[in-house]
Amino acid sequence: MNIPFLGHRRRKAGFPDPAGIAELLAECELLRNQAARAGVALDDSVASLEALDQLVPGWRDDEETLSWLGNDAGLYLGTVIVRTVAGAAWEFRSDGQPVVRLASGRQLDVVDAGHEWAANGVPELSQLYAEVAES
Repeated sequence: MNIPFLGHRRRKAGFPDPAGIAELLAECELLRNQAARAGVALDDSVASLEALDQLVPGWRDDEETLSWLGNDAGLYLGTVIVRTVAGAAWEFRSDGQPVVRLASGRQLDVVDAGHEWAANGVPELSQLYAEVAES
């Protein structure tokens, strides 16, 4: 997910508000709608990542939905990590791609991981979370 309109503004003092950006990235509307239709509540918990991993991937036949859902899955994974792993925070690469920076300094491209999950089911979102939480 490239957010180019943030590029120039984020250089100005005081913008963007990290909490506001985190809320924007946490919206994941398509993923939340898909999950709700399947009876899965996305409450920003590790358990919700496990529940997502169990969804039947009916979206794989629709390229447009697959792409958007991959973005949302990655952003949702990042949201859970940022909200539950000490020292994790959102950052933007120079190309505008949101990534999660861990306390160790490691950057995690959650959007790429979300696309892989949406297209192939692996790596599982809960597995990625477990790897991050252990590091």
